[in-house]
Amino acid sequence: MKLSILDLATIYNDETPTETLQNSTQLVQLADQLGYTRYWFAEHHNTTFQMSTSPDLLSAHAAAITKNIRIGSGGIMIPNHSPLKVVENFSLLEALYPGRIDLGMGRASGTDGLTNAVLRNSNEPLSGEMIMNQLTQILAFFDREFPKDHPYNKIKPSPDKSLRPELFMLGSSDGGMSIASQLGLGFAFAGQINPSIAIPMLKAYRKNFKPSKYLKEPYSMLAMIVICAETDEEAADIAGPAELQWARWMTGEYLSPPPTLEESRNHVYSEAEKQARKENKDKFIIGSPESVKAQINHLAEETEIDELIIANMISDKEARHKSYELLAKEFNLQN
Repeated sequence: MKLSILDLATIYNDETPTETLQNSTQLVQLADQLGYTRYWFAEHHNTTFQMSTSPDLLSAHAAAITKNIRIGSGGIMIPNHSPLKVVENFSLLEALYPGRIDLGMGRASGTDGLTNAVLRNSNEPLSGEMIMNQLTQILAFFDREFPKDHPYNKIKPSPDKSLRPELFMLGSSDGGMSIASQLGLGFAFAGQINPSIAIPMLKAYRKNFKPSKYLKEPYSMLAMIVICAETDEEAADIAGPAELQWARWMTGEYLSPPPTLEESRNHVYSEAEKQARKENKDKFIIGSPESVKAQINHLAEETEIDELIIANMISDKEARHKSYELLAKEFNLQN
């Protein structure tokens, strides 16, 4: 089983933004040394406690300080960007770091409506048709496949059309899955958001996959929150802040900073939070290395995935690094 990492560059424990990005820098270097397959940066805007606003810029930085690990976006949120600029940026990254760049794309904006309008410099309402048109333009720019009479046909995003990264669609519902299967793209399902439908969505992707110039065979990934420690008890402890944060989000509390370990240890859950915590249980894989491996292997068998991508939500830096080290050893990632 291949393991990878999704990073939102979350500000934990009253860190400065610079310290948060330094932590991401150290983690991607550790992941490279440990044998993780890829390291993706999410895209979120107008959030007080997340620094991952520009996956392309963070990817350029991460690729420059690593040697083997694949680097990319999880994802570039299509509604926020000019298709031409997406292709220019990722063609440039592919030229700088050949064979190591991924472009994961999502149909959501990753933000609120006003912020999305500002990003697009347009108040025109978004539609599924508009987003699909942007996606097809991205693919056409990469492959120089606009019709001869199309006005964009003469635009060259880069001097060499071979400068195309690996392409993935992201999804937490059937929309991204359908696009990925029909266009023959890789597919990454956000199990940390909607775990209840992960199995049917990932199986449907494989069943409906159509071979393409991008992939001859389906390639699927599942994102989950994975928290590992030496013992099940220790893992449950360090998972506390992430569980509390999700419980707060699910009960409408979005503005509080991410909880610290001490806060999660002392927190008394309200009845609504207890229910939310119970409902969120399937977003998490928590335990000792042996326990986590068994859970991942079972999930992989059920979903038929090629790779698990771990949503990085451990607030304590030392515990975060230890978790990834234990997983790498348990799964023999360096072999």
